[in-house]
Amino acid sequence: MTDRVLNDAHNLKKLIREAEALADESMIAFTRLKQAMLAARQNPAVEVHTGQRALMRLNQAEAQAMAMSTSLLRVHDELSKVAREKMGGDSSNIPTEVPEAAIGEAQATDALVEDA
Repeated sequence: MTDRVLNDAHNLKKLIREAEALADESMIAFTRLKQAMLAARQNPAVEVHTGQRALMRLNQAEAQAMAMSTSLLRVHDELSKVAREKMGGDSSNIPTEVPEAAIGEAQATDALVEDA
């Protein structure tokens, strides 16, 4: 195996983890936004229905972010399969084992996003 193949594998590993971290950060940001929206709505001067549509839209965005995260996990799994096939025993822990259950249930999440 050439140094270039190994360097490419390490770069891909770094970039997929970076993409996954950004997806997680977006979900954290959605959670913070939802908390702030709900806290603002608890103000006695604000009617209880205020922001309901915005909360519904935020829930849709959260479902889409989860679907994106799951899709990235699938990409990660596919890249790991390539690493196992192409790098054999020289992989030095580059492939990641992704449990089927982690990406198998994504079909249900995908259906939720499509319905939204």
